[in-house]
Amino acid sequence: MERKIKHAFGVKRAENLIMQQSNLFGEVETYGFTIEQASKNANVSTATIRNWIKTGYLEISSKGIIAQESLDNFMSNIAGKEKLTSRANKLQKDNHNHEKLSDDVISLVQKFSGENIGIEYESSLSNSYRNKEGIYYTPSWVVKDMFKNIKIDSNSKFLDPCCGSGNFIMEAIKLGILPENVYGFDIDKNAVHITKERIKKEFGFETPHIKVGDFLQEAFKFSQETIHFDLIFTNPPWGKKIDKEEKEKFASNYNCGNSLDTTALFMGASLSLLAQNGILGFLVQEAFFNIATFEDIRKKAITKKILRFIDYDKAFKGLVTKAQAIIIENSKANADIEIECCFDNRTFNRSLDSFKQNPKSIFNFWTDAQETQVIERLYSIKHTTLKGKATWALGIVTGNNDKFCSDEPKEGYVPIYKGSDITKNGLKVPNTFVLNDFSNFQQVAPLKMYEATEKLIYKFISSNLCFFCDTQQRLILNSANLLIPLNIGITGKQLADLLNSEIMNWLFNKLFSTHKVLRGDLELLPIHIDYFADYQDFSEIDYLNYLQITKIKNGTFGIKDQDN
Repeated sequence: MERKIKHAFGVKRAENLIMQQSNLFGEVETYGFTIEQASKNANVSTATIRNWIKTGYLEISSKGIIAQESLDNFMSNIAGKEKLTSRANKLQKDNHNHEKLSDDVISLVQKFSGENIGIEYESSLSNSYRNKEGIYYTPSWVVKDMFKNIKIDSNSKFLDPCCGSGNFIMEAIKLGILPENVYGFDIDKNAVHITKERIKKEFGFETPHIKVGDFLQEAFKFSQETIHFDLIFTNPPWGKKIDKEEKEKFASNYNCGNSLDTTALFMGASLSLLAQNGILGFLVQEAFFNIATFEDIRKKAITKKILRFIDYDKAFKGLVTKAQAIIIENSKANADIEIECCFDNRTFNRSLDSFKQNPKSIFNFWTDAQETQVIERLYSIKHTTLKGKATWALGIVTGNNDKFCSDEPKEGYVPIYKGSDITKNGLKVPNTFVLNDFSNFQQVAPLKMYEATEKLIYKFISSNLCFFCDTQQRLILNSANLLIPLNIGITGKQLADLLNSEIMNWLFNKLFSTHKVLRGDLELLPIHIDYFADYQDFSEIDYLNYLQITKIKNGTFGIKDQDN
């Protein structure tokens, strides 16, 4: 593929770009969606998504990715409730008078009962406030299930670190915890008032231990006073906005390592206050179980006796991400202890040791015991990995596709491929063309990477692996990434075929279960290069025979020598 491309980057500029590539491919991840994926999640056209971006309803990052929290909040608070015709609607939703809400709370408590008080109050909060504080109140049916099989002693001390409208606290009292032994914190004085009034209304008790306060600050005071709790159940604020310096301080205080998300910080603080043999119940975002950001807090949790993992699917109305729970007993666990895993209307047990063997300490509780044996087989057979054996780059980030791209060929433009153009059977005919002067683009990898004699290009935003071996120096946009194998022992075409295989896609989903194909995950996949010593071309059947694995009718796999 011959072309002349104007390139204005000097040596220093190129070095900076390489550093940016490295950082972007590191373990710190930005959760979000492409326009195409957002349209599928919202069940609208891509044109509608673009319109919502233009009118300010959705936030788009410098990488061209729509922030997950932006889409979540939009779907929860605006879509279907407002006429999306002007920016005025956004401005109205992004502000509220919190002092005035204090007056409204009194009437809410008088007018409504039980969980409905919190539902009504939550709906009155502005988009920006809920986004900043990570507020989504837990449905009562989730609360009840999280308490399942928990032995309650009336003299036990119970704590909800971020109590919201009090659903966890109310359930704890109903199950036998004495109101005077219940503690709770929330930074929202209205939420605290609602919780206290609900207790007074239903149990006739004025609780003194439910207070306005930041738990991450309060927990340190409790630890100094050696106050511990027998039960700590909560739904921490997911992705609450906290200054990095503050996050690092809290992470140090509560031994969270590099896990700086507020979910991790709240868990670390809670574990520091949990009594011996006490029970911790946390409702968290699905990213907690498999994303590298949470690896250190997972390593902390896995030293304890984990009782249950539970998937509640999309428990919060309008929220795209799943809600999932982890129940932990504060005692030392034996490696063979069985953990109850509840996923997709199934309940099965997994040994603690089976999770310890996972890369990055991933809690892949959506994978049952039989499937775990297959994963162990894949890693037990001699293999290599891509770690240290490939160079990596992102697709081109123009910074303004409307300005620099065209949907038809014209003078001064060259074809460029999007992630959606990559299929396992080859590339689609390109329908996007980019200005061949890259000097004003936001981010471009060194041109030699795009112009490599052989490279693998792949979809970035995807739940499945989809690779293509490119030998024609094609350009890619940032919805696709690339890697160049370095003396791995097989050809690029063979590597692409292996990564596209059913068994490798199955492994990717059973291990990582993510909507992004991250470099860090790809570097952990087993690459069985010895297979190609016997077979020049890839065949799924031959590959499964080589692995001694068989495909089962329900779409999963089993070990052949254990399959009758």
